[in-house]
Amino acid sequence: MAGETPKRADDHLLTPDNAVLVLIDYQPEQVGTVRSIGHDEMMLNITAVARAAREYDVPVVLSTVGVELGVNTGTIAELRDALPATKEIDRTTLNSWEDADFRAAVEATGRKKIIMTGLWTEVCVAFPTLDLLREGYEVYPVEDAIGGISRSAHEQAMVRMTNAGAQPVTAISLVAELQRDWGRPDADKLRGVLRWYFPKLDELGTTR
Repeated sequence: MAGETPKRADDHLLTPDNAVLVLIDYQPEQVGTVRSIGHDEMMLNITAVARAAREYDVPVVLSTVGVELGVNTGTIAELRDALPATKEIDRTTLNSWEDADFRAAVEATGRKKIIMTGLWTEVCVAFPTLDLLREGYEVYPVEDAIGGISRSAHEQAMVRMTNAGAQPVTAISLVAELQRDWGRPDADKLRGVLRWYFPKLDELGTTR
């Protein structure tokens, strides 16, 4: 109904009350190797997703790899600024679902709809997505906020995940799905993200 926020946990679409956002390995070392999408465009999109999660109080699981081993640095500044209170879970596993702390953090939310983001698409997004699907989760990779080491690697990983049952979304479609109705009292959350996003998109000059 108009005027109500989409908060039913049993809604078949994504809502603030039935989804959890997963961000995997948005570290300088990984960002720098992405070739399937422009770095600035990808970071704009993933930052929009993070800002939306913060605005709509969607739980966030943020993970890094190799920081404690001393081979990588932590989450890139744009995301740390967007999610300053979110703790990082550092791993050694390429497949985050095989890390006990990561798995426990996702399970602790009690939510079965996973908004999936990470680097690279073909590894750190695809591997946990396939495992999560097998265990009965619904997984929504944010196609324009992730990236692979080549366009082919990204596209083939998207095909593999989709064939397994994943449901791709995009950054702005995700934000709109969380809001759903301009007549709801918190529609300024969506307006705020869009008013921040489109001027920055114009600065990039992209038509993707």
